Amino acid sequence: MKKQFDKAFENVVRLRIMSVLMVNEEYDFNSFKELLEVTDGNLASHLKSLEKQEFITVQKSFVGRKTQTTYKATPSGKEAFQAHLSFLENLIKENKN
Repeated sequence: MKKQFDKAFENVVRLRIMSVLMVNEEYDFNSFKELLEVTDGNLASHLKSLEKQEFITVQKSFVGRKTQTTYKATPSGKEAFQAHLSFLENLIKENKN
């Protein structure tokens, strides 16, 4: 597991998305939008970025007549995020007086 800064998580929205997915099996679009207080377009672009890197998977289904989009962290996404957190922890330790 590499211990380096991952640009995928440099944005606070993507960092928070992955944090949510590390402790929840899955999370849906509207819940993310409400929790993160971001616009549809902003959230969609960050989710698409994480999906492109294969850090999350997307599942679309119907609840009644409405579509529901849910997201899950992939094993490689969890590993990359954990490595990023380790990098940040080490950075903090190195810079302590």
